[in-house]
Amino acid sequence: MSSVQLGVIGSLALSVASSVAIVICNKALISFLGFPFATTLTSWHLMVTFCTLHIAQKLHFFEPKPIDSQTVVLFGLLNGTSIGLLNLSLGFNSIGFYQMTKLAIIPFTVLLETIFLKKKFSQSIRLSLLVLLLGVGIASVTDLNLNLLGSVLSLLAIATTCVGQILTNTIQKRLKVSSTQLLYQSAPYQSAVLLATGPFVDQLLTNQSVFTHAYTLPVVGFIVLSCLIAVSVNFSTFLVIGTTSPVTYQVLGHLKTCLVLSFGYTLLHDPFTYRNIVGILIAIFGMALYSYFSVGESKKKSIEDSLPVSQMGDKEVEPLLVKDVSDTKKANGVHLATKDSLA
Repeated sequence: MSSVQLGVIGSLALSVASSVAIVICNKALISFLGFPFATTLTSWHLMVTFCTLHIAQKLHFFEPKPIDSQTVVLFGLLNGTSIGLLNLSLGFNSIGFYQMTKLAIIPFTVLLETIFLKKKFSQSIRLSLLVLLLGVGIASVTDLNLNLLGSVLSLLAIATTCVGQILTNTIQKRLKVSSTQLLYQSAPYQSAVLLATGPFVDQLLTNQSVFTHAYTLPVVGFIVLSCLIAVSVNFSTFLVIGTTSPVTYQVLGHLKTCLVLSFGYTLLHDPFTYRNIVGILIAIFGMALYSYFSVGESKKKSIEDSLPVSQMGDKEVEPLLVKDVSDTKKANGVHLATKDSLA
């Protein structure tokens, strides 16, 4: 097994473990300790992530790489906005409709990548995604109460989330920056959006103020723990999207959903039905199919890429959401995109 494959497996495992851990921690914080301010908490997550990466950079664990400021600012604002919209969607919709919103992210991402990136998804991949979505839908979707405001918020949340995740992958590959370098530069802007809007969003959703909440020792302790786990969550998110694809990250997200549902039943004794069990099993089968077909297609692509030029047909160059490389310029020996390359 190559070092690249080990790196991908490691990033996937880190993402799953940290995401499940933070769900458990936040469940205790929100459900048992009565701290319902999810958007504000997310802003603290991003702020702590930036501070941690800043210390790591000062200790020379990684080297910062200049990225066009307009690209970073717009990317950070977009991601911060998508988080806020997802929280608003949850607040103004039923749980069932919110789960449908999360399910819609995969087909919408596939559609965007097909239209704008000219990426081709095989019939096998599309079939496995359909099986996955069916299983998660059976396991997690209950009521589907609709309302106009909630539907608009959900559509905006889907659009911003998909575009943000596609750009996470595109920027890393296009500008040859690591997940750490991109997260380090964009985290302050994501945090700023949520720090400015979080208290208002949370008060709108909970009719409580984050500023007047009673911060007991257990509450503060779980907030600190949640922020520390979030460093790993945010890092692994950028790492997974950068090394795989936005669609793979969404598939992984539904695996986390199944694990959280299973954990809630076995340890927290949450209500569970045969429908949940059947849905989880179907979803796991869909994930297995997706993994099998993805690995097979990756190996096939690697073999094709290793063939001599004379044995290969005219390969199509995969276009990106950015301008051609001729639009780049050199600064301090590093190729940087022009100001409007990703904006």
